[in-house]
Amino acid sequence: MICGLDEAGRGPLAGPVCAAAVVLPGDFNRDILGDSKKLSEKQRESARPLIMEGALAWGIGWAGHEEIDEINILQASLLAMKRAFEAMLAAYPSLDAASLEAIVDGLYVPEIPIPCTALVKADGKIPEVMAASILAKTERDREMDRYAKLYPQYGYEKHKGYPTKAHREAVLRYGPSPIQRLSFRVKEDI
Repeated sequence: MICGLDEAGRGPLAGPVCAAAVVLPGDFNRDILGDSKKLSEKQRESARPLIMEGALAWGIGWAGHEEIDEINILQASLLAMKRAFEAMLAAYPSLDAASLEAIVDGLYVPEIPIPCTALVKADGKIPEVMAASILAKTERDREMDRYAKLYPQYGYEKHKGYPTKAHREAVLRYGPSPIQRLSFRVKEDI
């Protein structure tokens, strides 16, 4: 069985990185899947409960903005994937981890105790990775919406922490938010 792993949130200037691990049954309706970056928000949100209900197993993992600053975004992304895999195993104790093989979107693999292959653009090719991509993206977007209520002046509900002109202007005007990735440079060429 394949365990798909992917993350969301490598590029933003603020907030955590989120990862998901997903194992799908053979009869899962793959028509609802796609690269999360190419799906609309409505399509991702529609697919989310279908993935959660129809998957054999799934888990979510996080690495916070302070961890990103401390160990870098790549290592934080891999840590979030490891945590997603561990959360999945904890939530589904009857899942036989020895029967799994992981496929990760990208060039690098997290430290997990099963065979793991990195595949560039797997989030557009492998259904389990597509599903993980959708869960990671929707979970992170929801978290950024919660942060938007705490720090309304930054507009996180609109740009989710990505380096848009509005986000960079807010950081320059108000200073770094409490969830700012301080190791990421905010360009002043707005």
